[in-house]
This record gives sequence, C-alpha cells and structure tokens, in this order.
Amino acid sequence: MILIGETDQYRHRPLYAEIVHQAHKMGLAGASVFRGMEGYGASSLIHTSRLLSLSEDLPVAIVIVDTREKIDAFLPELDELVTEGLVLVDEVEAHHYIDRHEHRDHSSWWHPWQSAG
Repeated sequence: MILIGETDQYRHRPLYAEIVHQAHKMGLAGASVFRGMEGYGASSLIHTSRLLSLSEDLPVAIVIVDTREKIDAFLPELDELVTEGLVLVDEVEAHHYIDRHEHRDHSSWWHPWQSAG
C-alpha cells in the first residue's frame, strides 16, 4: 500500500495515476486507488472533505496486489516515484479470487506472497 497526497505529482501528472500505470506496465496483478475522506500525515495538518478550505490534498491509498517477488521488483520504481509519502509492504493471503474473464475460482491456487516452489 502506498499512502500519498491527492495533489502529489510526477512530471505534471497525478502521482497515483503514474503509480498505477507503472504497476500495469510491469505486469503486476492489480492496483486500486482509494481517496480518503479525512486524514493527516507527517505535517500533522488534518485534511478533510467536510471543509472546503481543508479539502485540498486529501489522503490517497494505492493498493497493489501480486506475489512478493513481483512487489519486491516494483519497489525500486516506487523509490523513484514517491518522494513524500509512505510505502507499506504486508503479507496477505487471498481468500477468494474470481477472474471475471474466465469465470473460474482461483482461490485454491492464488496466494500472494508465497514463492513458487
């Protein structure tokens, strides 16, 4: 998970969009962006959607899911992209996964963070 501000930029493009596109380009399994309603970070300034004056730079979380090896290979890319924020790497186990295109249940074989073999 990558935690950044909504207004963070990379080469005049929203940083969250650049992260998602780079993850896709590197063939990672999936990425989603979530906009926070309220939060604060290193600055300790609370950003909230409830007050117009504080609604700028709301927190954004980008969740990327894949095997440990692929995530580890993506970390150098994040080091270049994220100059301010927090990158968290956490082991998870997928409980249920259905591929919409193939309509098959893959939960019996798809376990992120487990090495092949």
